[in-house]
Amino acid sequence: MRRVEVAPGVELDVRDEGSGEKGVAVLLHGFPESSHSWRHQVQPLVAAGWRVLVPDQRGYASSSVPSDISAYRGDVLVDDVIALLDDIDADDAVIVGHDWGAIVTWHVGQRHPSRCRALIAASVPYTPWPVHPIENLQSVHGDEFFYILYFQAPGVADAELDADPQRFLLSIAHMASGDGMRSLVGGPLPAEGTRLTDYFEHMIGGRIEGCPSWMTSDDLAVYTEQFTTSGFTGPINWYRNLDANYDIFDPIGAAPLTMPTFFVAGDLDPVILGRPEYLGRMSSELPNHRATELIEGIGHWVQQEAPEAFNQIVLGWLDSL
Repeated sequence: MRRVEVAPGVELDVRDEGSGEKGVAVLLHGFPESSHSWRHQVQPLVAAGWRVLVPDQRGYASSSVPSDISAYRGDVLVDDVIALLDDIDADDAVIVGHDWGAIVTWHVGQRHPSRCRALIAASVPYTPWPVHPIENLQSVHGDEFFYILYFQAPGVADAELDADPQRFLLSIAHMASGDGMRSLVGGPLPAEGTRLTDYFEHMIGGRIEGCPSWMTSDDLAVYTEQFTTSGFTGPINWYRNLDANYDIFDPIGAAPLTMPTFFVAGDLDPVILGRPEYLGRMSSELPNHRATELIEGIGHWVQQEAPEAFNQIVLGWLDSL
């Protein structure tokens, strides 16, 4: 790891490996993850000739944790990625993102298309909101608990997750995995009084102490230590900017996304499960959308749950550029 100043007073820890003879690839993690979520991808990409930059994004692990909510707006997160490219004098890169990292990937393409050789999104397709996101989610979920709405009140979810990071990390890792999605037992809970860890444990039938099959105890220890260091306020602040991001990026739309785009996910990922229109929109709205691949039996943590299949797909796409 090395540290890169991406803005005044903001530094990111970045894993930087590889010769770069094929080009540069930037791997952007999601929530609640870190650069460690790409542990299975770095060496295969390096072996294939890529220079790989894997940051702990702002708010995560030992990278800077600015205090202002606005410090986690989408345009600011995009600027961090561009600063990483500028730091190594790279004209462009393939941007690869999972979960929130996928959202940032789409936003980098919208704001800086000339810096994007290609975009690869995992889990979260290009999906413009019809109205401001919080209004939309409130109308959909009503009085039922939904985590993004729970995240909106400053300090509430932060305090819950900070109190027991390991318990939360285990609950979400199990619930959103392929195994978890195949065996969900819970139903809706009221928004009033429900906590996020309680909700996930309700969905999977109770508290689980052990790691899912794709995560070792050492992996869990890494994530637990990182979130104990950073706390959850910075990562949750990404969600508190959804409406601000809508105001910034909705007027831009898909027009700049003319670079090659690709999408990969587990077919049991709760982000896309039962929503085929999410996938279809990319082919209809993105002029150079080249492929969508779903990995059977896999949930949300696609590059961790199925690293060999994920790597084969992504390396094939990179070879096609």
